[in-house]
Amino acid sequence: MQEVQFPLKTEYIDLLQLLKATSIVMSGGEAKMFVDNGMVTVNGEPEFRRRRKLRIGDSVVFDEQIKISLIKSE
Repeated sequence: MQEVQFPLKTEYIDLLQLLKATSIVMSGGEAKMFVDNGMVTVNGEPEFRRRRKLRIGDSVVFDEQIKISLIKSE
């Protein structure tokens, strides 16, 4: 599984914004489709809320292939 660390510069980021910011998806529509189809988990649980607020320490897995860890921005 590919692992990516995403430095978070604000208090939180929405799930759809994260998928776009990491270039995993090319558009918001594509991100919505993946979330709606259950292809995203947050902290090991399937996540269907598009606007889920993610914070430092959260872990997102996309399609069981890419793991994104949110870390503190320096």
